[in-house]
Amino acid sequence: MTLPRRTLYLLSGWLLACLLLVSGPLQAQQNPDGQQAANATLASLLENPETRQQLIDQLRAQAQAPADAATEAAKEVASEPSLPRQLANATSHVVDELGGQIGRAADTLVSLFEGGLGDDSGFDMAAFTSAAINLGMVILATFVLFVVIRRLARPLFTRLSQWSLNGQGLQPLLRLVLCVGVAALIDALVVALAYVGGNLVATFAVGESGELSTRASLFLNAFLVIELLKAAVRMLFASHYEGLRLLPIGADSARYWNRWIARLIGLAGYGLMVGVPLVNVYLSPSLGSAVGTLIMLGAYVYALAVVLRNRQPLRQALNHKAGQTTMTASRVSLQLFARTWHLFALAYFTVVLVLTLTRPETALPFVLLATLKTLVTVLAGMLISSFLTQTIGRRIRLNDDLRRKLPLLEARLNSYVPTALRVVRAVILIVVVMLVLNAWGAFDLAAWYASEAGRSLVGKLVSVFVILAVAAGAWLGLASLIEHKLNPETGGGMPSARTQTLLALFRNALAIALITLTAMIVLSEIGINIGPLIAGAGVLGLAIGFGAQKLVQDIITGVFIQIENAMNTGDVITVGGVTGVAEKLSIRSVGIRDLSGTYHIVPFSSVDTVSNYMRDFAYHVGEYGIAYREDIDQAIQALRDAFDDLANDEEQKAKLLEPLEVAGVIALADSSVNIRVRLMTTPGDQWAVGRAYNRLVKLHFDAAGIEIPFPHTTLYFGENKDGSAPPANLRILDKQAAGSDEHRQQDAHFGPADTGAAREVHNQDDGS
Repeated sequence: MTLPRRTLYLLSGWLLACLLLVSGPLQAQQNPDGQQAANATLASLLENPETRQQLIDQLRAQAQAPADAATEAAKEVASEPSLPRQLANATSHVVDELGGQIGRAADTLVSLFEGGLGDDSGFDMAAFTSAAINLGMVILATFVLFVVIRRLARPLFTRLSQWSLNGQGLQPLLRLVLCVGVAALIDALVVALAYVGGNLVATFAVGESGELSTRASLFLNAFLVIELLKAAVRMLFASHYEGLRLLPIGADSARYWNRWIARLIGLAGYGLMVGVPLVNVYLSPSLGSAVGTLIMLGAYVYALAVVLRNRQPLRQALNHKAGQTTMTASRVSLQLFARTWHLFALAYFTVVLVLTLTRPETALPFVLLATLKTLVTVLAGMLISSFLTQTIGRRIRLNDDLRRKLPLLEARLNSYVPTALRVVRAVILIVVVMLVLNAWGAFDLAAWYASEAGRSLVGKLVSVFVILAVAAGAWLGLASLIEHKLNPETGGGMPSARTQTLLALFRNALAIALITLTAMIVLSEIGINIGPLIAGAGVLGLAIGFGAQKLVQDIITGVFIQIENAMNTGDVITVGGVTGVAEKLSIRSVGIRDLSGTYHIVPFSSVDTVSNYMRDFAYHVGEYGIAYREDIDQAIQALRDAFDDLANDEEQKAKLLEPLEVAGVIALADSSVNIRVRLMTTPGDQWAVGRAYNRLVKLHFDAAGIEIPFPHTTLYFGENKDGSAPPANLRILDKQAAGSDEHRQQDAHFGPADTGAAREVHNQDDGS
């Protein structure tokens, strides 16, 4: 049956990746003894004048014939097969090897069946039966001991699991790692006891007493290795003990994966380490080789089936886990791994199969060691990342005293934590990938680190990390010191407005200076010449100075405003036609919040005059009008009495700096006599004091019967030359009801005698 084209492409890609991974460890290394011998021979040639001259002549002859050398080099290059050719040769070799093994196994089976199993065939059936019974007894005894001892140790696993879940005194991750480590030791001890028991049974109870047969030794050694591998798998999944499970998955998933991985390890391990050697001894080496190949192919097919069957469920589980992750890098990595995990699994099993077929003598130990290193490396990376998340990933809590002295330090530290975690996790991921590649021979980590490039890169990374850490520490220290000075509880009292403004400006300038210096030092450390950057920055600054004169004017004006202390944060000012509270001062502009809450940013270049209402002292200037018929002295006394009440008020008396200043009558207005007074107050309190004083003035004027006049209007109807006036004719229209068009008319006549007197109009309708 023909495979689909997509499947063929995938298989070809897997085989190509496997061959590339395998080719690294197979490279030959140079012989240092041979190099020393060559050096000694060259020295001898150079010491002899005749041989030295012959060597010179040969070198000149080679220099005069470049075309011949190029031709020879081209021939050598042409003789080397291309990568597709190498892939085809490797595939052909694997197929030929499989075909040869199958053919030899078939010939062996045919010869066995044709020759029979009697004495003439060389096959001793009685010896084979006895050996099989003895080996079966050893296997049965060993597994019975293993099951019994493990069942006896089950309460220990249960207690460890409960303490890991509900224990106190340690972080959850530390408890988990500690309990898993103890459980792994117990599990290894159980395997070791079963191994020792099996050895005792095989030595004293089966076969010849006091001797351990080769067959039993093969099985017991395989039992020790394979069951320890299964114990390592149980460390990851722990299907029966939730508190001993390193991987964050459910019990059903853990049980499923633990079961099929254990089956895969048992099938491949016992088949290759026990079955194949026995077939080699009792039947034929060629048949044993074929059996080993069939075992690996069966394990490979079984693994592929399990991976493909669980492709979508595991992908959904990883996507669900990614949705719960808060960090973007981790979420993207999990989503990418969810889409490609099956490719990694298929590539792994394909590499194992290819190694087993191409290097049958050393494949199994190499694969086991590389797999163990990979699992340990990945697991260690996950544990370190989880430990860092639980340790510093949560919110940092400072003590109450430090929080009182430095109220912004906790928030500042917590803002650095996510970035630090991202960097550390990225470093952990890179190290894990490098160690995994080194375990499989695809990357020589030790040689890379010993090289000049490796040492230089690691040194630069460490230097950059130290520089960034020192810069962050310097910023934290200096910013905390400024914060300490600004805190009224710890900095020597309430700082002045000028101190607050200057310290805030200094903090901003410090941040800019630290960022600039740190960036320059980091660039210099990684090998970038910062001289042209500094020169370019100077030229750019000069160009900006010419092209942004407004900005330069803003900065220069702002500097002089700060030197002259014209305004500070919190002052009530009038700048550029805007009146309000100065909320934020920078070197270029001022931010003002007006009475309606609108926030204005006024650049200093547009400031001609700064009106500050918060310097030294302030005045509330009040003008109060009284009626012309009122007594002025009595009104002034009422104003003084109102001030006395204000001075006796607990809330307001601290804001008054001097007694009431009465300027006197300042105007004889159209309908009032205006009296001006002035109250000296603390700066910024003139408006509150003025409102309180106005209230008291109204109360005192009302109590004294002093009228605060309001505009009066006189209605004049005109008069004749003799002084008489015609009667005023008023017409009042009254609407009867809704929708009615009829109007009643009432007339009232006012004669000359009513001039200047109050007049009353009566409604003549219905006698009212």
